[in-house]
Amino acid sequence: MKISPLAGKILPAEMLTDIPRLLDAYYSGIPDPSVPSQRISFGTSGHRGTSLENSFNERHILAVTQAICSHRRAAKIDGPLFIGMDTHALSLPAFESALEVLAGNGVEVMVSDLDEYTPTPAVSHAILEYNRGRKTGLADGILITPSHNPPSDGGFKYNPPHGGPAEPELTGPIQALANELLRSGLSGVKRLPLVKALKAATTHRYDYAGAYIRGLAEVVDMDAIRGAGLKLGVDPLGGAGVHYWAPIAELYGLDLTVVSEEVDPAFAFMTADWDGKIRMDPSSPYAMKRLIGLKDGFDIAFGCDTDYDRHGIVTKSAGLMPPNHYLSAAIFYLFRNRPKWRADAAVGKTVVSSSMIDKVAASSGRRLREVPVGFKWFVDGLLDGGLGFGGEESAGASFLRFDGGAWSTDKDAIILSLLSAELTARLGKDPSEVYKELEREFGSHYYERHDARATPAQKDLLKRLAPEQVSFKELAGEKITAVMTRAPGNNEPIGGVKVVSGGGWFAARPSGTEDVYKLYAESFKSEEHLRRIFTDAEEMVSGALRTK
Repeated sequence: MKISPLAGKILPAEMLTDIPRLLDAYYSGIPDPSVPSQRISFGTSGHRGTSLENSFNERHILAVTQAICSHRRAAKIDGPLFIGMDTHALSLPAFESALEVLAGNGVEVMVSDLDEYTPTPAVSHAILEYNRGRKTGLADGILITPSHNPPSDGGFKYNPPHGGPAEPELTGPIQALANELLRSGLSGVKRLPLVKALKAATTHRYDYAGAYIRGLAEVVDMDAIRGAGLKLGVDPLGGAGVHYWAPIAELYGLDLTVVSEEVDPAFAFMTADWDGKIRMDPSSPYAMKRLIGLKDGFDIAFGCDTDYDRHGIVTKSAGLMPPNHYLSAAIFYLFRNRPKWRADAAVGKTVVSSSMIDKVAASSGRRLREVPVGFKWFVDGLLDGGLGFGGEESAGASFLRFDGGAWSTDKDAIILSLLSAELTARLGKDPSEVYKELEREFGSHYYERHDARATPAQKDLLKRLAPEQVSFKELAGEKITAVMTRAPGNNEPIGGVKVVSGGGWFAARPSGTEDVYKLYAESFKSEEHLRRIFTDAEEMVSGALRTK
């Protein structure tokens, strides 16, 4: 993975996204449904793309919103639809396009009361709160965000009544119908002009921030944080929760400093990620240079990506925590400090997350549920309390309320950020110090992810790989003990392969948005051993991807 010389630096103005051009292309672009990249495609996190490449524009949003309306009718979902958007430039026009169609279809829509941005977890929480105790008239939601993707991107997600990301069984038919609407020139799309849609009797105002913030004491020990007098720093990173932190601090009496409330659709204040692109990834030391700069000024500092479903934790003792380190520390703490959770509540992790989590779960007397990449695999467990915690190596997670009930069935960076303060307040040591104690007990774990080039054909091969296609018997000099193409926690396809030995493992899976495959590896021995795992992994995957 070659690091760009621009990594960790503020980009010059001429390299920033041209926002007027981006917005103009949103309305003027006409996608060609015969071109795969210009069709609607739901990956692990909804449909994403950019108007500059005709992969995300007004026609896409009109079509997919109409398809969602059709799905709601077929599924007899007739409660309100909660809708939120982040601060990406394409999010507001996409919101307006979606509202026109929702109003045209007579859908009761809950929009932010102050025309505010809305974090992903606030929408998920709103859906769950509305549906609590109901059997009919259920609510669902739409999230308009490409998450941490570059400023040129847009994203559109559907969350059904369970409040979490929609399953392929739902997104498949929605995607198919939306693409058929594109092919038909949007014939069948019902739509009201924006002015009428905003004034429609079916469009309602909802206090997302107030409802979410008032409920935080049900999931995080805010009294402990206040009582410890911790000095907290927050960099909102210009994201959807930018105006949530000050009310949180005021309501709960926290010593919390918001270092910037700047919102800029070009995200000019961000330092570039490893490849020289602006990307609001809170686990990247290059993108999070400003957040890391808060290390010595606060007991704990944190930031979130643009829709607030991914967290970044900076501790005074060690700086920016790798996501796997924080997930491990959080799991260790939670399962020892939530006595009302079900005794059989399990730990949820994805197949590409650190094996340290396995060891922490075992030491906590909890089962491990290892699933494919995608937060949708945690939804049912969080809903019924069978999972106390679900987390991904990409710094996205959620956990239950104190009483064992569901708080959010989508990733929630706000509660994960505040949990780092609760842990510090209750234990008298920060999450980095807790992780060091875990290393002393279970040994050091060396983990990295690399990206490698792959053609669409090769990505398809990798996605459909069979275990017998991995012919190697050893990984970094050790006997291979397992070759998996299905996750052990639910037997679902992982969309790639995971190879395990006694001293480590690697996993390879294709990217859903770029012509690369992602290669994850972990050694339980050393950095040198990790390098050997990567070398063998690249050779194994390259061999499996060779086409005649």
